[in-house]
This record gives sequence, structure tokens and C-alpha cells, in this order.
Amino acid sequence: MGRRQGSLESVEGLSTPISWQDRPTLVTGATGLVGSWLVRRLVEAGADVVCLVRDWVPQSEIARSGQLGKVKVVRGDISDQAVLERALGEYEVQTVFHLAAQTIVGIANRNPVSTFEANIRGTWALLEACRRSPKIQQIVVASSDKAYGDQEKLPYDEETPLQGKHPYDVSKSCSDLIAQTYAHSYALPVVVTRCGNFYGGGDLNWNRIVPGTIRSIVRGDRPVIRSDGTYVRDYFYVEDGAHAYMTLAAALARDPSIRGKAYNFSNEIQVTVIQLVTKILALMGSNLVPDVRGEASNEIVHQYLSARRAREELAWKPLFTLDQGLKRTVDWYRQFLTEQTN
Repeated sequence: MGRRQGSLESVEGLSTPISWQDRPTLVTGATGLVGSWLVRRLVEAGADVVCLVRDWVPQSEIARSGQLGKVKVVRGDISDQAVLERALGEYEVQTVFHLAAQTIVGIANRNPVSTFEANIRGTWALLEACRRSPKIQQIVVASSDKAYGDQEKLPYDEETPLQGKHPYDVSKSCSDLIAQTYAHSYALPVVVTRCGNFYGGGDLNWNRIVPGTIRSIVRGDRPVIRSDGTYVRDYFYVEDGAHAYMTLAAALARDPSIRGKAYNFSNEIQVTVIQLVTKILALMGSNLVPDVRGEASNEIVHQYLSARRAREELAWKPLFTLDQGLKRTVDWYRQFLTEQTN
């Protein structure tokens, strides 16, 4: 999915002022699900990538694929502003992708402070460091559809109020608003992405529905659904996410007037948890019956996004359907789990 080295990131064929070749680019959250695929795409495009890494996870996709050997690695925590300022300054970073976050809803419910530290404090620490770094030209901050909280009107568009109520949702609402503050009050070149539930190869949080379901099926166990199975989500393939982030950075380079704007990225379909699990079971040729437990709490019941702004203003569209993304995901986990048992 990479572009030819040195090429200009384009929006439906229109060249933009951003060339990734040798471009000093910082990725926070590089060892996470989306970060690892974004780093791969940036490296393939020829960027000079700097990754902020807190924990060493040898099974992570970025380590497993060998991408860490192709980038500069800064060890540190996203909430450490001094480390961020040093990295931005010494590597003369021009473009920043801020993906670092605590992303698990259950962990946020049990340990809200660690989630607030990473997601809220981490965002202001990064943006303040960027404000003090004169080389910065584009910053893409990863928010989430959870920033909207629970809404009666669906689908969510970018004018929908940010009103998270539970710990994870609140952390994303706050970080999203902080990004907008730095754009509007300090003219920092920030744009925000709000995506649905990411899935794809490399997600090692086994309590998430996609990796957990696939691992259970491979092991011959019934896949567990924590909710009652009727929760509706907006599932978004990880390689589409990486492409969307780079597309938005290129759009900001071409048109600085979009500073401070948020963009939803989505396949714009509504899928219940039970429908998703059923699709995975069919893809894997399994006749196992899901174990529906109805235990989920502090979670939004029904949400999905409108990506109309991204389609119309950025000429963006997803590269993969849900079925295509799920097939690539199943293939990744089959190989990964086979390697782990050999």
C-alpha cells in the first residue's frame, strides 16, 4: 500500500506541497495498532521517521515487521514535555502524527487517572512542545468517534457536540478540544481525525472484539461477546486509517486554512457486534457459537460516523470494504498465532 519513494502525497491525483521523501516526521504511539501501519507507510514513502516509544513490546507489529530498525527511536512517555521538545528540536521535525493514547475502554473504566494522564496531559504536552518548535508545519491529532459521547442524532458529523461522559470518552473529548484550542489560540497547524473502531493485524489487545474473536476461533474456543451483541459500531480498517492520516497531513500542507478542523473517517456502515463476530466466523469456516455475556458497562450503545466532509473536501474514500479488511486481518492473525506456537 506504499507510494513510490519521493512521490507527493496526492488527493485524487492533485499534487500537494508535501513530499515525504526525507521529511522529518514524528509518530507518537508508533507501537500501537494504527501507529505501526502508519510508520510502515511513511517509511515506504521515504520519510525520515522518528518514533516515540514508551514500552518495548516485541510482539508488536512495528517490532515484528522490522520497521523499528528503519526509524529513529526516542524512548519516553507522551506526557514528558521535555522529552518531546528535545525530540522535535534535535531531529528538526516538520510533521507530527499524534496517536499515543490509552485506548482500551475497560482499562479507562478501572484506571481513569492513567487514561487521563496519557490522553489529556499527553496531548497538551505534545502540542505545547510543538508550539515551542519553529520547524513544525503540520500536526495530525488522532481523536475518536468516542469524543462525541452518546448522541440521539445519528450519524455523527463534525458539528456534533463533543460530550463524552465515561472516562475514555471524556479523555477523547478533552484531547480533541485541547487540539482545537492550540489551533485557534496559537495558530498551531493542527487538524483532528475522528475515526471509528479500528481493527486490523497487529492489535494485541485480546479483549477487543476482532483479535479476541479470531484467537478464540483459532484455538477452538467459543468467541466471547462482553455486551449483549446488539451494540452498533463503526469499524474502520487500520490501513485505511494510516492512509487517512497521511491524506489529511497533505491536505493541511496544501491548504493551511483547514487548521483547527476535524474530519471523520469511516466506511459509513452500521454493524452490530454479533454481526461482526458472525462475519469472522464465516470467514474462518467455523461453526462455533458466540458466548454472549451481557457484561459490558459504561459504553455507548449505538454510534456511527458520517465521512461526508472528508469525501467532499479531501476527495477521500476508504481503500477497503469491511469484508476485505476482515479477510486481511484474519490472514494476519493466522500467521501471527502460528508463529507464536512454533
